[in-house]
Amino acid sequence: MAKRSERQFWLFKSEPDSFSIDDLARTPGRTTFWSGVRNYQARNFLRDTIQVGDGVLFYHSSTDPLAIVGTANVVKKGYPDHTAFDPKDSHYDPASDPAEPTWYMVDIRLEKIFPKPLTRDRLQATAALKGMMLLKRGSRLSIQPVTASEWAAIHKLAVVKES
Repeated sequence: MAKRSERQFWLFKSEPDSFSIDDLARTPGRTTFWSGVRNYQARNFLRDTIQVGDGVLFYHSSTDPLAIVGTANVVKKGYPDHTAFDPKDSHYDPASDPAEPTWYMVDIRLEKIFPKPLTRDRLQATAALKGMMLLKRGSRLSIQPVTASEWAAIHKLAVVKES
């Protein structure tokens, strides 16, 4: 596989009742593993595409309001998701074999929490984001690619310097 020369950007969805951006801020080193993804397309991003240094938009889903609340950076590329092997974990998958793992995760480090959440309504009202995967009808993927221009537009909306 050829080495990628450009940084890529992603949107990671999390339910704040399960793990919020404030929870990430409280973790040691403001770093955590992003586990529990059980969708094959998102798994493929984690396993094959997401790399150290990539940018992450942290999105609060299944809440009111839905919003991008900050950013993180990938600090460890994809590796087997150990929660799939733990019968006591809510993400346990008895079909996943440690010798040939089904599920993968990455580690992320908090970069910044936005001064004000960027609500889905605000994102939808922004012309520069009209093609964003997040805003497409029926788009439910928990990890989604974000273009460089969308990344820049989000930072402009949030009134924060890009990381």
